[in-house]
Amino acid sequence: MFVEINFDGLIGPSHNYAGLSLGNVASATNAGTESAPRAAALQGIAKMRHLIGLGLHQGILLPHDRPEVGWLRSLGFTGDDDALCAAAWREDPALLRNAMSASAMWTANAATVSPAPDTADGRCHLSAANLSTMVHRSIEWPETERQLRQIFADERYFAVHAPVPGCFGDEGAANFMRMAAQHGEPGVEIFVYGEQRPGGFPARQHRRASEAVARRHGLDPDRTYFARQSDAAIQAGAFHNDVVAVANERVLFAHAEAFADPAALYDFILAKLPDASIIEVPADRVSLADAIGSYLFNSQLLSLPEGGMALIVPAECRENKAVSGWLDSLPGNSSIRQIHVLDVRESMRNGGGPACLRLRIAVDKAVLPVIDQRYMVDERKCDALERLVERYWPARIKPDDLGMAETWAACRRARGVLFDLLELG
Repeated sequence: MFVEINFDGLIGPSHNYAGLSLGNVASATNAGTESAPRAAALQGIAKMRHLIGLGLHQGILLPHDRPEVGWLRSLGFTGDDDALCAAAWREDPALLRNAMSASAMWTANAATVSPAPDTADGRCHLSAANLSTMVHRSIEWPETERQLRQIFADERYFAVHAPVPGCFGDEGAANFMRMAAQHGEPGVEIFVYGEQRPGGFPARQHRRASEAVARRHGLDPDRTYFARQSDAAIQAGAFHNDVVAVANERVLFAHAEAFADPAALYDFILAKLPDASIIEVPADRVSLADAIGSYLFNSQLLSLPEGGMALIVPAECRENKAVSGWLDSLPGNSSIRQIHVLDVRESMRNGGGPACLRLRIAVDKAVLPVIDQRYMVDERKCDALERLVERYWPARIKPDDLGMAETWAACRRARGVLFDLLELG
């Protein structure tokens, strides 16, 4: 029996609104405002707790060390950690803002995951994403890869790959969907890429990167599809496919303008999975602007232990009349039987909804014990994490706080205490 584990990123103590992500409308809109790292992390833990309450398996990926002084050293800054951070803030504040980014919280970008039923060697394959399109994200992969190798160290069941070369941008599972009759059956893997338009927002996923991941995972070419994201979606602010489409088992939930050639994609899916359910939201019911503003499709679509599916949506979906109306029509007319509304407003203001915060991994239930249990989360661990966050995470970070030694020290101290709690050294 296969089960799904959602590995959520614990939102880090340096969570801030520096507006570093070109093409991310929410990030740009809130750039330069005051953030609330403590509230952000507590909202994320509450989401994890909610999924545990639904009977699902929950894991965690950890905040990265911030400020990222190793990266700053590679750019020529010298001295002790505080001295070089101070020099970076004085000489080029944008560099320190990048080094303080907490964007590793969005673990949908951590890696692309192919479960064992789809791969040639019968192991679960994970390829860390290079995130090379954005400076602040391109520095994440070494720590992400290290955590993945620690969590999935048993090579009998898992193969963890380094990122594909950075000349081909790869943004991980945010541009990837898997569909199957059930998690434990062979599925179809759908890689979504973009094409660059001069003067427009960047297309972050390169087709060659997706093709490389498919090859290294040993996927069956006959059950692998490369779909081009529509330019309209990218230029409207859908910087990742998971802003306009989400899939789970036999259900695809997508905006009508998500893909450049939706008919070809749907034909492929139905040829391989005749029982697939494709729920397409028409643009005249929910516009791209409404979909992106509410993050309707950046929701988690989950199979419940008792049967049926639930859609975990951000609270913003109920604040948008068109989106809320569409959601009200779903349970009676589709495979999605439950709608759960959660508050992840701090993440949303920086451009990441419920689906951005998690990396979905399907494994045989018998394999669960070989996963590093320090990264698995239950109610008791949620309690401990909440207490730690309440005590050590900064309540507020203003834009100029990023250049203060007190902020750097608070971030280091918080992460150190977290590692102590989890016995990670």
